[in-house]
Amino acid sequence: MKVNKDDVIKIAHLARLELKEEKIQDMQDSINKVLDWMEALNAVDTSSVEPLVHMTPALNHFREDQAKAMLDRQKALNLGPNTNESYFKVPQVIE
Repeated sequence: MKVNKDDVIKIAHLARLELKEEKIQDMQDSINKVLDWMEALNAVDTSSVEPLVHMTPALNHFREDQAKAMLDRQKALNLGPNTNESYFKVPQVIE
């Protein structure tokens, strides 16, 4: 399957892209290259290959949540450059 100029314009419109006239041919060539690669992949016999969920046999090994000693509030405030007795002071960001 090959795409033509009208297909590229339609794809660009659907993707909300503004293509300059001189770039349409380059995009058409790029899309056709990708489609050629996909056709080459479709030609490979994969009938004896099992479908994969993951590329490796590694799985997520979750750990139990455990409460740990956290940094004391006063120690954390001492690390900041500008604080009051309870909070970090930061510049106002909303006008």
